[in-house]
Amino acid sequence: MKWTDDRSGNVEDRRGLGGGGAIVGGGLGTLIIAAIIFFLGGDPSSILSSGGGSSSAQTEQRELNANELKVREFVQMITAENEQTWTKIFAENGMKYQPARVVLFENTTQSGCGTAQSAMGPFYCPADQTVYMDMSFFKELQQRFGAQVTEFSIAYVMAHEMGHHVQTLLGTTQKVDALRRSGRYPESELNRVSVATELQADFYAGLWARQTDNREKFLEPGDIEAAIEAAQAVGDDNIQRKSQGYVDQESFTHGSSAQRKEWFMKGYNTGDIRQGDTFNQLLR
Repeated sequence: MKWTDDRSGNVEDRRGLGGGGAIVGGGLGTLIIAAIIFFLGGDPSSILSSGGGSSSAQTEQRELNANELKVREFVQMITAENEQTWTKIFAENGMKYQPARVVLFENTTQSGCGTAQSAMGPFYCPADQTVYMDMSFFKELQQRFGAQVTEFSIAYVMAHEMGHHVQTLLGTTQKVDALRRSGRYPESELNRVSVATELQADFYAGLWARQTDNREKFLEPGDIEAAIEAAQAVGDDNIQRKSQGYVDQESFTHGSSAQRKEWFMKGYNTGDIRQGDTFNQLLR
Protein backbone atom coordinates (compact mmCIF):
# COMPACT_ATOMS: atom_id res chain seq x y z
CA MET A 1 0.00 0.00 0.00
CA LYS A 2 1.07 3.57 -0.62
CA TRP A 3 1.66 5.84 2.34
CA THR A 4 -0.22 9.14 2.44
CA ASP A 5 0.91 12.42 3.99
CA ASP A 6 -1.84 12.43 6.62
CA ARG A 7 -1.05 11.89 10.31
CA SER A 8 -3.41 11.83 13.29
CA GLY A 9 -2.75 13.43 16.65
CA ASN A 10 -5.04 10.90 18.34
CA VAL A 11 -2.34 8.23 18.70
CA GLU A 12 -0.65 7.69 22.07
CA ASP A 13 2.52 5.60 22.13
CA ARG A 14 3.12 3.94 25.51
CA ARG A 15 5.85 1.60 24.33
CA GLY A 16 9.13 1.93 26.17
CA LEU A 17 7.65 3.87 29.08
CA GLY A 18 8.44 1.24 31.72
CA GLY A 19 6.32 0.04 34.59
CA GLY A 20 4.23 -2.16 32.32
CA GLY A 21 5.77 -5.59 32.29
CA ALA A 22 4.17 -8.94 31.72
CA ILE A 23 1.27 -10.21 33.77
CA VAL A 24 2.44 -12.94 36.15
CA GLY A 25 0.35 -15.93 37.16
CA GLY A 26 -1.91 -16.20 34.11
CA GLY A 27 -1.40 -19.96 33.71
CA LEU A 28 -3.68 -22.12 31.59
CA GLY A 29 -6.61 -19.74 31.96
CA THR A 30 -4.63 -16.98 30.31
CA LEU A 31 -3.72 -19.27 27.42
CA ILE A 32 -7.37 -20.14 26.85
CA ILE A 33 -8.38 -16.49 27.05
CA ALA A 34 -5.63 -15.59 24.60
CA ALA A 35 -6.91 -18.13 22.08
CA ILE A 36 -10.39 -16.63 22.29
CA ILE A 37 -9.36 -13.00 22.12
CA PHE A 38 -7.09 -13.65 19.16
CA PHE A 39 -10.24 -13.98 17.08
CA LEU A 40 -10.02 -10.15 16.81
CA GLY A 41 -11.97 -7.27 18.19
CA GLY A 42 -15.19 -7.14 20.17
CA ASP A 43 -15.80 -5.81 23.66
CA PRO A 44 -13.36 -7.61 25.97
CA SER A 45 -14.51 -5.84 29.14
CA SER A 46 -15.75 -8.99 30.88
CA ILE A 47 -12.34 -10.64 30.46
CA LEU A 48 -10.27 -7.52 30.99
CA SER A 49 -11.99 -6.71 34.25
CA SER A 50 -10.71 -9.94 35.75
CA GLY A 51 -7.14 -8.70 35.41
CA GLY A 52 -5.70 -12.02 34.21
CA GLY A 53 -3.09 -12.12 36.97
CA SER A 54 -2.20 -10.86 40.38
CA SER A 55 0.92 -8.85 39.80
CA SER A 56 2.89 -6.99 37.17
CA ALA A 57 6.59 -7.26 36.51
CA GLN A 58 8.29 -3.90 36.15
CA THR A 59 10.22 -2.92 33.03
CA GLU A 60 12.76 -0.18 32.58
CA GLN A 61 12.11 2.78 30.35
CA ARG A 62 13.86 2.59 27.00
CA GLU A 63 14.23 4.53 23.78
CA LEU A 64 12.21 3.38 20.79
CA ASN A 65 14.25 2.17 17.84
CA ALA A 66 13.92 3.37 14.25
CA ASN A 67 11.56 0.57 13.25
CA GLU A 68 9.27 1.26 16.21
CA LEU A 69 9.17 4.94 15.32
CA LYS A 70 8.21 3.98 11.75
CA VAL A 71 5.42 1.78 13.13
CA ARG A 72 4.13 4.75 15.12
CA GLU A 73 4.10 6.90 12.00
CA PHE A 74 2.27 4.17 10.08
CA VAL A 75 -0.38 3.88 12.80
CA GLN A 76 -0.76 7.68 12.83
CA MET A 77 -1.33 7.57 9.08
CA ILE A 78 -3.92 4.77 9.18
CA THR A 79 -5.69 6.50 12.07
CA ALA A 80 -5.85 9.74 10.07
CA GLU A 81 -7.26 7.94 7.04
CA ASN A 82 -9.94 6.35 9.22
CA GLU A 83 -10.82 9.75 10.66
CA GLN A 84 -11.14 11.37 7.25
CA THR A 85 -13.12 8.55 5.68
CA TRP A 86 -15.57 8.11 8.54
CA THR A 87 -16.04 11.87 8.93
CA LYS A 88 -17.10 11.94 5.27
CA ILE A 89 -19.41 8.91 5.55
CA PHE A 90 -21.09 10.25 8.68
CA ALA A 91 -21.54 13.71 7.13
CA GLU A 92 -23.13 12.18 4.04
CA ASN A 93 -25.67 10.54 6.36
CA GLY A 94 -26.40 13.65 8.41
CA MET A 95 -24.25 12.71 11.41
CA LYS A 96 -21.07 13.96 13.06
CA TYR A 97 -18.16 11.59 13.53
CA GLN A 98 -16.22 11.60 16.80
CA PRO A 99 -12.70 10.15 16.30
CA ALA A 100 -11.43 7.27 18.38
CA ARG A 101 -8.07 7.31 20.12
CA VAL A 102 -5.39 4.70 19.44
CA VAL A 103 -2.93 3.49 22.09
CA LEU A 104 0.22 1.59 21.16
CA PHE A 105 1.56 -0.49 24.05
CA GLU A 106 3.74 -3.49 24.83
CA ASN A 107 3.15 -6.27 27.35
CA THR A 108 0.39 -4.64 29.39
CA THR A 109 -1.31 -1.29 29.97
CA GLN A 110 -4.45 0.12 31.52
CA SER A 111 -7.58 0.75 29.48
CA GLY A 112 -11.08 1.96 30.25
CA CYS A 113 -12.11 -1.72 30.13
CA GLY A 114 -9.45 -2.88 32.60
CA THR A 115 -5.97 -4.29 32.13
CA ALA A 116 -4.92 -4.80 28.51
CA GLN A 117 -2.44 -7.58 27.81
CA SER A 118 -0.47 -8.51 24.72
CA ALA A 119 -2.15 -11.92 24.55
CA MET A 120 -5.50 -10.27 23.94
CA GLY A 121 -4.51 -8.90 20.57
CA PRO A 122 -5.82 -5.58 19.22
CA PHE A 123 -9.17 -4.55 20.70
CA TYR A 124 -11.55 -1.63 20.97
CA CYS A 125 -12.74 -0.47 24.39
CA PRO A 126 -16.15 1.27 24.23
CA ALA A 127 -15.73 2.72 27.73
CA ASP A 128 -12.96 5.11 26.61
CA GLN A 129 -13.56 4.84 22.83
CA THR A 130 -9.98 3.74 22.26
CA VAL A 131 -8.29 1.10 20.11
CA TYR A 132 -5.45 -0.71 21.92
CA MET A 133 -2.68 -2.18 19.77
CA ASP A 134 0.28 -4.32 20.80
CA MET A 135 2.07 -4.91 17.51
CA SER A 136 3.40 -8.29 18.68
CA PHE A 137 -0.04 -9.63 17.74
CA PHE A 138 0.96 -9.63 14.10
CA LYS A 139 3.79 -12.07 14.77
CA GLU A 140 1.18 -14.38 16.28
CA LEU A 141 -1.11 -13.83 13.31
CA GLN A 142 1.64 -15.08 11.02
CA GLN A 143 3.15 -17.82 13.17
CA ARG A 144 0.00 -19.22 14.75
CA PHE A 145 -2.65 -18.68 12.13
CA GLY A 146 -0.65 -18.73 8.90
CA ALA A 147 -1.46 -15.26 7.59
CA GLN A 148 1.20 -13.31 5.74
CA VAL A 149 1.52 -9.95 7.49
CA THR A 150 1.75 -6.89 5.27
CA GLU A 151 1.16 -3.21 5.88
CA PHE A 152 -2.37 -3.52 4.55
CA SER A 153 -3.19 -6.54 6.69
CA ILE A 154 -2.28 -4.34 9.67
CA ALA A 155 -4.45 -1.58 8.20
CA TYR A 156 -7.32 -4.08 7.91
CA VAL A 157 -7.05 -5.05 11.59
CA MET A 158 -7.07 -1.39 12.61
CA ALA A 159 -10.04 -0.70 10.32
CA HIS A 160 -11.89 -3.65 11.90
CA GLU A 161 -11.34 -2.16 15.36
CA MET A 162 -12.41 1.26 14.10
CA GLY A 163 -15.53 -0.52 12.85
CA HIS A 164 -16.35 -1.35 16.47
CA HIS A 165 -15.97 2.36 17.25
CA VAL A 166 -18.45 3.16 14.49
CA GLN A 167 -20.84 0.64 16.08
CA THR A 168 -20.51 2.48 19.39
CA LEU A 169 -21.21 5.85 17.78
CA LEU A 170 -24.27 4.42 15.99
CA GLY A 171 -25.63 2.77 19.16
CA THR A 172 -25.15 -0.81 17.96
CA THR A 173 -22.71 -1.67 20.76
CA GLN A 174 -25.15 -0.42 23.37
CA LYS A 175 -28.00 -2.53 21.93
CA VAL A 176 -25.82 -5.64 21.92
CA ASP A 177 -24.70 -5.06 25.51
CA ALA A 178 -28.30 -4.54 26.66
CA LEU A 179 -29.31 -7.78 24.97
CA ARG A 180 -26.48 -9.67 26.66
CA ARG A 181 -27.37 -8.27 30.08
CA SER A 182 -31.08 -9.02 29.75
CA GLY A 183 -30.65 -12.69 30.59
CA ARG A 184 -33.50 -13.55 28.22
CA TYR A 185 -31.47 -15.30 25.54
CA PRO A 186 -29.57 -18.61 25.47
CA GLU A 187 -25.85 -18.71 24.77
CA SER A 188 -26.42 -19.91 21.22
CA GLU A 189 -28.47 -16.81 20.43
CA LEU A 190 -25.91 -14.52 22.04
CA ASN A 191 -23.22 -16.19 19.94
CA ARG A 192 -25.22 -15.32 16.81
CA VAL A 193 -25.33 -11.70 17.92
CA SER A 194 -21.59 -11.73 18.57
CA VAL A 195 -20.94 -13.13 15.08
CA ALA A 196 -23.14 -10.42 13.56
CA THR A 197 -21.22 -7.76 15.50
CA GLU A 198 -17.84 -8.96 14.22
CA LEU A 199 -18.98 -9.45 10.63
CA GLN A 200 -20.34 -5.91 10.59
CA ALA A 201 -16.93 -4.64 11.76
CA ASP A 202 -15.41 -6.56 8.84
CA PHE A 203 -17.96 -4.93 6.52
CA TYR A 204 -16.98 -1.51 7.86
CA ALA A 205 -13.30 -2.35 7.27
CA GLY A 206 -14.04 -3.17 3.64
CA LEU A 207 -16.14 -0.03 3.29
CA TRP A 208 -13.27 2.02 4.71
CA ALA A 209 -10.82 0.47 2.24
CA ARG A 210 -13.06 1.34 -0.73
CA GLN A 211 -13.86 4.88 0.37
CA THR A 212 -10.28 5.66 1.33
CA ASP A 213 -8.93 4.32 -1.96
CA ASN A 214 -11.46 6.46 -3.83
CA ARG A 215 -9.96 9.48 -2.11
CA GLU A 216 -6.27 8.59 -1.81
CA LYS A 217 -5.63 5.84 -4.39
CA PHE A 218 -3.49 4.14 -1.76
CA LEU A 219 -4.18 0.49 -2.60
CA GLU A 220 -1.63 -1.53 -4.53
CA PRO A 221 -1.87 -5.02 -6.11
CA GLY A 222 -2.15 -7.68 -3.43
CA ASP A 223 -3.46 -5.40 -0.68
CA ILE A 224 -7.05 -6.60 -0.70
CA GLU A 225 -5.85 -10.19 -0.92
CA ALA A 226 -3.69 -9.60 2.18
CA ALA A 227 -6.69 -8.26 4.11
CA ILE A 228 -8.80 -11.25 3.05
CA GLU A 229 -6.06 -13.63 4.14
CA ALA A 230 -5.90 -11.97 7.57
CA ALA A 231 -9.69 -12.07 7.91
CA GLN A 232 -9.82 -15.74 6.97
CA ALA A 233 -6.95 -16.62 9.31
CA VAL A 234 -8.96 -15.44 12.31
CA GLY A 235 -12.22 -17.11 11.29
CA ASP A 236 -13.69 -19.22 14.08
CA ASP A 237 -13.40 -22.42 12.08
CA ASN A 238 -9.70 -21.89 11.30
CA ILE A 239 -8.83 -21.03 14.89
CA GLN A 240 -10.82 -23.94 16.32
CA ARG A 241 -9.27 -26.36 13.86
CA LYS A 242 -5.77 -25.21 14.82
CA SER A 243 -6.36 -24.96 18.57
CA GLN A 244 -8.61 -27.96 19.27
CA GLY A 245 -8.55 -30.06 16.12
CA TYR A 246 -12.25 -29.84 15.28
CA VAL A 247 -14.92 -27.24 14.45
CA ASP A 248 -17.98 -26.49 16.62
CA GLN A 249 -20.15 -24.11 14.63
CA GLU A 250 -22.58 -23.54 17.53
CA SER A 251 -19.78 -21.92 19.52
CA PHE A 252 -18.76 -19.44 16.79
CA THR A 253 -18.53 -15.87 18.10
CA HIS A 254 -16.76 -14.08 15.22
CA GLY A 255 -17.84 -15.89 12.07
CA SER A 256 -16.26 -18.43 9.78
CA SER A 257 -13.36 -17.64 7.46
CA ALA A 258 -15.79 -17.61 4.52
CA GLN A 259 -18.17 -15.24 6.30
CA ARG A 260 -15.41 -12.82 7.26
CA LYS A 261 -14.20 -12.69 3.66
CA GLU A 262 -17.77 -12.30 2.40
CA TRP A 263 -18.60 -9.30 4.58
CA PHE A 264 -15.27 -7.56 4.12
CA MET A 265 -15.70 -7.86 0.37
CA LYS A 266 -19.32 -6.71 0.53
CA GLY A 267 -18.17 -3.52 2.24
CA TYR A 268 -15.39 -3.09 -0.29
CA ASN A 269 -17.49 -3.84 -3.36
CA THR A 270 -20.55 -1.78 -2.42
CA GLY A 271 -18.90 1.16 -0.66
CA ASP A 272 -22.34 1.74 0.88
CA ILE A 273 -22.81 1.77 4.66
CA ARG A 274 -26.51 0.94 4.21
CA GLN A 275 -25.58 -2.54 2.96
CA GLY A 276 -23.97 -3.56 6.26
CA ASP A 277 -26.91 -4.99 8.24
CA THR A 278 -25.47 -8.27 9.48
CA PHE A 279 -28.02 -8.52 12.27
CA ASN A 280 -31.27 -8.83 10.27
CA GLN A 281 -33.90 -9.16 13.02
CA LEU A 282 -31.54 -9.96 15.90
CA LEU A 283 -31.56 -6.49 17.49
CA ARG A 284 -35.14 -5.53 16.62
